[in-house]
Amino acid sequence: MKYISALFVILFFGKHLFAQKVKSDTTQHLNEVEVIGTRERIQIERLPDVHGTYLTAGKKNEVIQLSGVNANIAERTPRQIFAKIPGIFVYDMDGSGNQINVSTRGLDPHRSWEFNLRYNGVIGNTDMYGYPASHYNPPAESFERVEIVRGTGSLQYGAQFGGMINYVSKQADTTKRFSFESINSAGSYGLLSSYNAIGGRVGKMTYYAYYHRRNSSGYRQNSRSESESQFVRLQYDFTSKLSLKAEVGHTDYVYQIPGPLTDSMFYANPRMSTRSRNYYEPDIYLPSLTLNWEITPRTQLKWTNSMVLGFRNSVMIDAFATVKDAMETATGQYKNRQVDIDKFNSFTSELRLLHYYQLGAMSNVLVGGIQVMNNDLNRRQLGKGTVGSDYDLTLLVPNDWGRDIHFKTKNVALFVENLLYITPKLSVSPGFRLESGKTDFSGSIRYLKPEVVPNSIPHRFPLFGMSVQYQIDKENRLYGGFSQAYRPVILKDIIPASVLERADKNLKDAYGYNAEIGLSGRKGRLHYDLSAFLLQYNNRLGSLILNNPDGTSYIFRTNIGDSRTKGLEMYVEYEFIRSNKTRLSAFTSTAYMDARYVNGKVSNGKENQSIEGNKVESVPEWTSRNGIEFNHRWVSATLLASYVSASFADAFNTVLPTANGAKGIVPSYTLVDLNTTFHLTNRYTIRFGINNMLNKSYFTKRPTFYPGPGIWPSDGRSVVMTVGVKL
Repeated sequence: MKYISALFVILFFGKHLFAQKVKSDTTQHLNEVEVIGTRERIQIERLPDVHGTYLTAGKKNEVIQLSGVNANIAERTPRQIFAKIPGIFVYDMDGSGNQINVSTRGLDPHRSWEFNLRYNGVIGNTDMYGYPASHYNPPAESFERVEIVRGTGSLQYGAQFGGMINYVSKQADTTKRFSFESINSAGSYGLLSSYNAIGGRVGKMTYYAYYHRRNSSGYRQNSRSESESQFVRLQYDFTSKLSLKAEVGHTDYVYQIPGPLTDSMFYANPRMSTRSRNYYEPDIYLPSLTLNWEITPRTQLKWTNSMVLGFRNSVMIDAFATVKDAMETATGQYKNRQVDIDKFNSFTSELRLLHYYQLGAMSNVLVGGIQVMNNDLNRRQLGKGTVGSDYDLTLLVPNDWGRDIHFKTKNVALFVENLLYITPKLSVSPGFRLESGKTDFSGSIRYLKPEVVPNSIPHRFPLFGMSVQYQIDKENRLYGGFSQAYRPVILKDIIPASVLERADKNLKDAYGYNAEIGLSGRKGRLHYDLSAFLLQYNNRLGSLILNNPDGTSYIFRTNIGDSRTKGLEMYVEYEFIRSNKTRLSAFTSTAYMDARYVNGKVSNGKENQSIEGNKVESVPEWTSRNGIEFNHRWVSATLLASYVSASFADAFNTVLPTANGAKGIVPSYTLVDLNTTFHLTNRYTIRFGINNMLNKSYFTKRPTFYPGPGIWPSDGRSVVMTVGVKL
């Protein structure tokens, strides 16, 4: 900003002096002026009250500027990227940067599916009603910033309790017709990554495109991965007030899944593997078309049409770690593997209108719109695959599936939110959202009678909320809010795993609310954001044991109870040294969470057992990331220590691990990372990082489904070096 301000002053007075010279015959000779300044490395910012066509006043939000963060971007290490965002829980399950799995406030981190995930404002959840995980995974080298709005933004973003994460990609340099950027990394365990991008502006057309490829042998045996991604953006500015933007992104990776471990296996050798023939591949396209129109200086319209298209493929021996994948003596061959293929076809159209208006002496901002979704998820599973060891989706009998089902959803949502400035400092934002739709489940499941399979699930929710903000001064604010939210019943919730299971025909979507209050801002050298929250999550899904009229038992998949999470989130950073050349600071990003079932019963395999008062699985009480940062001219470094306390793997809060590793305590762990960045010139950058310096053996969760029940060790110590160039 100092450079920009100085340049503006020089240009302004230069233009003025030039004009004076033309008007007179005199010539003035000016002494040379040298402007010297340093650009502050900005890492965490807050969104303005009005952000595009969204209202964020009164809501807890953060913006991570990737250019200012010392992190392992080649492998998208979440604990480093989100280091200053309190309450972010990271689930490490498939290494090497293939997937970002994060959650907040006691929610499930699997593929970040408790968030409304967006990429450049475009919804990236694969199927919000069938499979809300994000299988679209662009490289962190492409990110300019990450925007996070907690759950009180649900009225504007839609389904999901967690709120919204928006990954915003880099923009083209519009001062050039052509520019080029290349970022290349090499590291431990065979890591090689290359990101190459071009961009520029020609006339009224702006373009940006990149190609990325990453290969890794993996930390564990049999954990090789190969990924690639491409992205193209074209924007045509008809006028300064009307533009049309087209984007298409594609990500594809193949990951060799090394299999789960038991506790004894993990403590003997966390790098060992129980599978050598398991593979997983999500191949996803994300096309979109966005119209931005400033109708008047007070009115803006944004219309986004987007799709998620592609496949989630896997071929594997799906079994506990105690089940060996060995050759059969009689045949001398391995067992046939199981092939599963999901085909995604999700369409979203969202029209948003923002309008500034006066109501007496009060300034107001009104946002309203409509969102239409039409999704079709085709799941084909339990195909009998080959006996080979390579990645091969071939079926022994073509098109012979144990499950071949469709999960079709049509949903319309109307929403409106109004930002009222009661005084220049005090604002209130009431809002309303109406969801109305239905999901139809159909198809065939080999082990079930045809009449048992069909199911229809309505989604009808009137949702209310309100946010309040008091701007104490220019940099400090008091905020708070309440917002209702819901999470649809998804496909895995209603598929009986065997003939012994049944799905409730009256399954209900989970619903509840987020409430929060906080204080954030800056006082001199102190930066802070302190908040308290309450998250109520009703109609959680689970299983019960019920009896048939003849006395035989069966497993019933239904709504089993409610949970409540209370907690505190704290980000505090103090600058010990702050000058034009040097900055030294220390920070803590810490969250306390108490997540418990307030009522409910779950089957323990023999009977239904109460879980009231038990802790919610995979929710550690404490998550704390603490660091020291040093910046001096062209070099910066961050030493980060991350602590996560113990958590339970199941709703019964089982402490002693089971023999197969699927249940038991998840021990606490502390990790230390060091990352440095060298800005040699404006064109050249070198990054060097040591991840998990103390080589801690740890795991973050015992999953109950993919990639298989048991322990999935996270990566040990590794080194990564990155070289970047801009031309």
